Amino acid sequence: MPLLRLKEMREMSLDERHKKLDEFRTELTRMKTMIGAGGNVENPARIGELHRTIAQILTIDNEQKLGLAKAKPPKVKEKKKEKKPKKKKEQKKEKEEKEKKKK
Repeated sequence: MPLLRLKEMREMSLDERHKKLDEFRTELTRMKTMIGAGGNVENPARIGELHRTIAQILTIDNEQKLGLAKAKPPKVKEKKKEKKPKKKKEQKKEKEEKEKKKK
């Protein structure tokens, strides 16, 4: 599970993103230090998640600086499903019902 979702990162202000970036960098440094000292890490996959999240935050910052921030894609309306043609038996029943109502 990602530490932060891209949508959440894009919605954050610049200051909030930099605070998170500092937190993640500190945590990554602490984990690398533990490994370097010969210690075990509870969740080694977290190191990869930290790397990825740091890179994503930096990418979003650069996109905004360059004005390349991704705009939200427009919502596409779904086409209405076409009605399937009724079977002959159903058509006959409807015609009979209509005739009965007329009488």
